[in-house]
Amino acid sequence: MSLNAKWKFHGGIHLPDHKAESNSTPIQEIALPKKLVLPLQQHIGHAAEPIVEVGDKVLKGEMIARDASYVCAPVHAPSSGIVVAIEPHAIPHSSGLNAPCIVIETDGEDTWGNLPAPIDNCLEATPSVLGMRIRWAGMVGLGGATFPTSVKLNSGSKNQIDTLIINVAECEPYITCDDRVAREHADEVIRGICILMRIITAKECLIGIEDNKPEAIASLEKAVADSGKENIQVCVVPTLYPSGGEKQLIKLLTGREVPSKSLPADVGVVCQNIATTLGVANAVFHGKPLIERVVTVTGQGIKNPGNYRVPLGTPMEELIQAAGGYSDNAKRLIMGGPMMGFALNTDKLPIVKGSNCLLIASEEEAPDSPAAKACIRCGKCHTVCPAQLLPQQLYWFARAKELDKIQEYNLFDCIECGCCSHVCPSDIPLVQYYRYAKTEIWASEREKAKAEVARQRHDFRQARLARLEAERKAKLRKKKEALDKKPKAAATGKKDPKKAAIEAAMKRVAEKKAAQKKAEKAETSTEGGNE
Repeated sequence: MSLNAKWKFHGGIHLPDHKAESNSTPIQEIALPKKLVLPLQQHIGHAAEPIVEVGDKVLKGEMIARDASYVCAPVHAPSSGIVVAIEPHAIPHSSGLNAPCIVIETDGEDTWGNLPAPIDNCLEATPSVLGMRIRWAGMVGLGGATFPTSVKLNSGSKNQIDTLIINVAECEPYITCDDRVAREHADEVIRGICILMRIITAKECLIGIEDNKPEAIASLEKAVADSGKENIQVCVVPTLYPSGGEKQLIKLLTGREVPSKSLPADVGVVCQNIATTLGVANAVFHGKPLIERVVTVTGQGIKNPGNYRVPLGTPMEELIQAAGGYSDNAKRLIMGGPMMGFALNTDKLPIVKGSNCLLIASEEEAPDSPAAKACIRCGKCHTVCPAQLLPQQLYWFARAKELDKIQEYNLFDCIECGCCSHVCPSDIPLVQYYRYAKTEIWASEREKAKAEVARQRHDFRQARLARLEAERKAKLRKKKEALDKKPKAAATGKKDPKKAAIEAAMKRVAEKKAAQKKAEKAETSTEGGNE
């Protein structure tokens, strides 16, 4: 049975969901692309490190880039083929910049490599063994955050976790990939939940899902009932954006508030997206790494909206062609939803782990932003802010570049949901100001870190030079002291042992020479007498 949420979070807005356009048909497969472009950084943290070279033959599922640090995730080949390049390539990012990528030319055979053996007895396996399998698989948060899953699960080692939350809210308009995963893979999702609960030792699991997904709710309820797990519950929450925000969903399902600058683990909760949970099940029970994901392709600018299972690295233009191609209404390409997604200036970009949706919007769906007007201090932005911030104050500080002041108002608690910008009667792009401020602060922190490293190097060099100078002076002092001792020894009548030895040797040589001369003289006189 489903449970209805008992609590509410501050703010939020009701938006037309536009779900029906893409969720009425099952997940579809697409043809294998001829070329796959795989960025080395498809996750939060450090970029993965290539372990293949140009010309190498790779097989499906084979690791091609290893995790180079703790907060990192490896990359695997989505299909078999030849590595034809390791070079910078355009990637789907709001900056529009290039990044290092591994390019694979597929051979069309789609041959699997050697995969690790399934862990069938997962409830008997240790959490560390399960965690290592998830890390090997390159699992990240597939709801869009792309934080490495193994690192997030490790947060439970420092905190007592009692609740696992599976996020199926999918609150942003247009996106329906999680909805279809819940409908079609509910049984596997429940198995993935059991793995996650084993790792973090949670006592219960709450599956949070909005009430506008009745088919998904029914599918999950059946899967829970079939599993016989009484500590797993489906919890229905009202359709209100952004109920899928991590802290907002925790509030809805548990009533717990995650304090500023804190993590869900600090209040005994770990959240995972439903697609991530399915990926965990695939990694543990089938030995499959994360090499594909379900992507929603929707909007009035696409001919056949729907959800597609797509190999990572697939060019977006090929996915769009698989969905029927552009319609005459196509105006703007957005990765993600209309609230938190970002526009792309080309479709010659690869699908990555965080690509949950391609929204091909029409003029009506994505009109040009009107010119911003002066703030009228109406307070609507605060009313709808789910993080209970003061967006107006943040705006003023960001605009004035008062970066220290803006952090005092908890800028980094902003989840960039866009509610404030949506309701602003002055059409001020508030979220853009917050993103700018965050970027400037991060850049400042990096410069401070570089300066600190430079200072430490300078201090180390100065300390080393001082040490060498002290050692030099110490040697000179010892030498001087040794020289000062020689005159003192002469004054007291004591001879230098070395000098005495030399004098004795010279005396012996002189005596030997004198004896030799005396012997020669005696011999000469003897010879003269004989004559």
